[in-house]
Amino acid sequence: MGLGVTHALLGKGFTVRAHDIVPARQAMAVELGAVACASAADVARSSTVVLTLVVDAAQTRDVLFGPRGVREGLGPGAAVMMCSTIAPADAESLATELAAVPMLDAPISGGPARAHAGTLSVMAAGSDAAFAACEAVLAAMSAKCFRVSARPGDGSRMKVVNNMLAAANLAAGCEAMALAEKLGLDAKQVRDVVNASSGGSWIFADRMARALDGDFTPHAAARVLTKDLGLFTDVARSLGLATPMADCAREIFLDTVRRGYAEEDDAAVLKRYRELYGN
Repeated sequence: MGLGVTHALLGKGFTVRAHDIVPARQAMAVELGAVACASAADVARSSTVVLTLVVDAAQTRDVLFGPRGVREGLGPGAAVMMCSTIAPADAESLATELAAVPMLDAPISGGPARAHAGTLSVMAAGSDAAFAACEAVLAAMSAKCFRVSARPGDGSRMKVVNNMLAAANLAAGCEAMALAEKLGLDAKQVRDVVNASSGGSWIFADRMARALDGDFTPHAAARVLTKDLGLFTDVARSLGLATPMADCAREIFLDTVRRGYAEEDDAAVLKRYRELYGN
């Protein structure tokens, strides 16, 4: 996703400075035209808006406040956009620790292709100052930016709700597809019928297009959506609420991870069902 956002911003004329702890990934950004930086602090020293796009809250905290982190290099007037899917409480805590620095709690959705095209959905929460500072960047990377509230944490609340539905729809779609295969139906015709009918969903259309060609290259790794389901159930538990649908989907994803598909695309849930059904 970070590489896709880099491409979109460069295409809109932004100067993009990039740092990744994986040298090969940073080199890919440089090939696109980004300026390589030796640390997150170096990115921040030369930037007016800093985007953090990592896996979880622990990585976000390390990028912001760890050795040679973003906070160390931020200059006056710079803003931070926190684009990862993390727990709402963590988003609130990180915003508090950034103190006077304008910060948008701004998780993104849409996958690598939409990141590359600059047509992501953004669910953003933060102050007027934060939105003003990030306005041009938001316009360049997204087709829709939903201004959720002025309270950091609400962007993350919106994202965990969205991702629960994405996971549940994907799990159901993989189950249905595996059964269709077991029944002897043509899988690609099933895909086309579902996409044109009431059973379709965005994530079914996106994932099945690749999965039925045997492509499980991780556009979004199975372990990541498993993590996101945990965020949803944790939030609900904190309110004393039951989540039977999310619990079911999470167990399916956990089993997919246990079967060795953690680093494959989250559509590897289909592989899990194929194993169970003997397809």
